[in-house]
Amino acid sequence: NSSDMKEIITTPESRFENLPGYDFSPNYLKVEEGLRLHYLDEGPADGPIALLLHGEPSWSYLYRKMIPTLVENNFRAIAPDLIGFGKSDKLVKKEAYSYQAHMQWMTTFVEQLDLKDITLFCQDWGGLLGLRLATEKPERFAAIVASNTSLPTGQIAMPESFMKWREFSQNSPDFEAGKVLNMATVQDLSPEVIAAYNAPFPSEDYKAGSRIFPMLVPVDADDPESKNNQVAWKKLMQWEKPFLTLFADSDPIMKGAEIPMQQMIPGAKGQDHQILHAGHFIQEEKGEELAELIVAFYQKNFDKTH
Repeated sequence: NSSDMKEIITTPESRFENLPGYDFSPNYLKVEEGLRLHYLDEGPADGPIALLLHGEPSWSYLYRKMIPTLVENNFRAIAPDLIGFGKSDKLVKKEAYSYQAHMQWMTTFVEQLDLKDITLFCQDWGGLLGLRLATEKPERFAAIVASNTSLPTGQIAMPESFMKWREFSQNSPDFEAGKVLNMATVQDLSPEVIAAYNAPFPSEDYKAGSRIFPMLVPVDADDPESKNNQVAWKKLMQWEKPFLTLFADSDPIMKGAEIPMQQMIPGAKGQDHQILHAGHFIQEEKGEELAELIVAFYQKNFDKTH
């Protein structure tokens, strides 16, 4: 029955005490009955909004190095934890998660906070959700920064590295977020930082959302979400607003995904696209630099005093 489907658990607050570099105030919002989403909301209330969307299997902790620089530059930095991640509620059953459910939760989030003139920064699943959201609610978005992400339509075969990752997410007995982060960065992460990425998941019960995410990426053209993403791409091909790609040189899964964006999205013309030396979790390795590049991108496109 449906109430079973919606069995909800919340990571104990004690798991999040004294995390290095993460002394932000928590904020919560109900995205549906009984389901709480946690988010960070830092900086001036009337500043331009930077919406920072994480992916798999990270959480808003990934943005701890970017937020201070954004705030210093008068941005209002908003970083939600997706349902199933971070301090947000977790659904116990894998089947309770779908691409569409995540889209609905994020749409509700943006609408409840009534966010407008958003500069989106999205990485990994942050892009699968954020790029869709921007094409579905274009009136709320002013600019997009895409980083190590894509909007898959099932028309091009996924790289072997992705299929291996998908297999691992389903079958590895020891699916540890911190280990995954450490494997997908160039630099080694400290034990304290690895522990911070593991914090949301005290046991297997909490991991349904992170385990199922790779299976929700549409890899076949007949997946309904592939069709939805094809529609989104048609809109991106008419997207005139500023669009920037900041990708990494050491991310085997996302390597080259920036090229179609640069070629096909009109708003990407003439922007200062960059490839930084980092792995998949570019925010972890190049956080301050990414934040500075977002500020420069915003100033170039919107701030006529510069």
